[in-house]
Amino acid sequence: MPLMHAIDVAGTGMNAQQVRLNTVASNLANAETVAPTPEEAYRARQPVFAAALHKAQGGYPEWGGSQPPGQWNGPPPWAEHQGPVAYQAQFFQDPLALPAERALGFEDPWASPSPSVPVFMPGVVESDAEIEPIYKPHHPQADENGFVYRSNVNPIEEMTNMISASRSFQNNVEVMNTSRDLMLETLRLGR
Repeated sequence: MPLMHAIDVAGTGMNAQQVRLNTVASNLANAETVAPTPEEAYRARQPVFAAALHKAQGGYPEWGGSQPPGQWNGPPPWAEHQGPVAYQAQFFQDPLALPAERALGFEDPWASPSPSVPVFMPGVVESDAEIEPIYKPHHPQADENGFVYRSNVNPIEEMTNMISASRSFQNNVEVMNTSRDLMLETLRLGR
């Protein structure tokens, strides 16, 4: 039933926003932490969502997409990952998707003609923003020059991410509720 696809996709969206909220919580908890070297300092983390990137690139030509040749070589970056991506790919297999011999272990959800595109999370990346040195010569973790290194977390960005993730989660809940209501109304028609 097509409405079930909407519920499935909304579920992946809720799952993605939950990961996003977890990374925001981790980032905010570590915003003021310091380390003796820049390499040891906490770096802000952000989840990567693949569906929007994939659509912007035009698809994977190796799997039947329309992306121009030379733009992409090899399987998509999430093909090697396990965990939530493999789980979602296994859970949302579409009978219209590509044959297993071309799927590198699981099927490409964008290769099917289905309008339902679940959210995939290939992973979490660390920020490459500069780590801030702070002069605190009496701090127990200060280096020989008296510096400690603060994390590169920007609390304002994180609060914005938190609000955005919360709203996105609420929107996905509303999609699930609306789909459920529509299915119930369809069942009532048969009375």
